[in-house]
Amino acid sequence: MKYYYTPDTLFVRGDFRAASTGIAGGVGRVTTIFNHTVTTDFDHTDPAKYLWELAASRGYGPDYFGLLTAVSMRHLCVLQYDFITVFVTAGVTNPNPDPDPARPHTINIIVTSREGLGDGALLETIITATEAKAMALREAGRSFTGTTTDAVVVASEGEVDHVYAGTFTEVGRRVYAAVLHGVREALDRQEGRVVRERPTYFIFSRYGGDHWVEWQPEGCPYYPCHFEGQVCDFCYCPFYPCRDESLGDWVESSSGGQIWSCSRCTLLHEPEVAAYFKRNPEANLKELKKYRASLEENPKK
Repeated sequence: MKYYYTPDTLFVRGDFRAASTGIAGGVGRVTTIFNHTVTTDFDHTDPAKYLWELAASRGYGPDYFGLLTAVSMRHLCVLQYDFITVFVTAGVTNPNPDPDPARPHTINIIVTSREGLGDGALLETIITATEAKAMALREAGRSFTGTTTDAVVVASEGEVDHVYAGTFTEVGRRVYAAVLHGVREALDRQEGRVVRERPTYFIFSRYGGDHWVEWQPEGCPYYPCHFEGQVCDFCYCPFYPCRDESLGDWVESSSGGQIWSCSRCTLLHEPEVAAYFKRNPEANLKELKKYRASLEENPKK
């Protein structure tokens, strides 16, 4: 799985078995999931066709699940908890039973797992994510459990590792925690209590006790973690965990088991490579490594 975003759209790419409650949703294999921002006065007679046209404009085929929102992508929250990554945009000015279609609304949640989920687990993850969303709204003092147009997409890659995803399972407790935190943070950004100029990234850390850490490039206490002049735009790596042993390693986790460490990887910190990736967001790791090799073979005079 990898993801990238433009000013108005989040794209998540991979080889997924997925379930969607959104427009033209269902259960199936997809290679693209996206969340697209529309204007508050959006009134398309055929939203499914609109999504198809959007996918086609990017060169993507019909194997996708798409979502629409009036929330700006700069309010997007991305949360990583081990093998689970969650993407949330949230606006609640259109709560049921008093909808106001002229104002921004919709809580969109995309859950991805790099460990395979059976179809039952995919569907149960939708329930778990919805429970967490309802709790986040309750803790925020809202009298409703969602808006009139909320949607959830759940996707996983690889062979099936999990057949259940309730809140007591390894999948469910991670999804619940990420969605609970993500909805709260996304609402804070949409409603102006927290101001960020770009999407926000959160990582679940066990260092010093379990907690969520927001990564921000400004004032990072670890800069430079690799070399002076490094680019930090992709510190929250869209390829993680790449499992490319020329770039990273499996290391022992403080909580047991192994985790992927990319502490020695400088690929996306190198200015020329980072600039190339911004110009070519569909580039894979092999292409980026090849581009870096070409720079090494033909250094600028």
